Amino acid sequence: MAKIKVQDTEVTVTSINGEDYICLTDMIRAKDGDFFVTDWLRNRNTLEFIGIWEKVYNPSFNYGEFATIKSQAGLNRF
Repeated sequence: MAKIKVQDTEVTVTSINGEDYICLTDMIRAKDGDFFVTDWLRNRNTLEFIGIWEKVYNPSFNYGEFATIKSQAGLNRF
């Protein structure tokens, strides 16, 4: 893993099969700390994005479990 500096924030870059992936968590944590990360992960739009990405790139993706998680997004108890 490598690190790049973006506006004084270190962001992890992982290379897999010649493709580079940046760590969104590092970027978000720099904005508002860990609280913002948990808030971001509760967001329905974020979960939709993660679900689409997983369907495309993860052959072992658990569709059933994801549907359960997605149905809870946006609720106060989530």
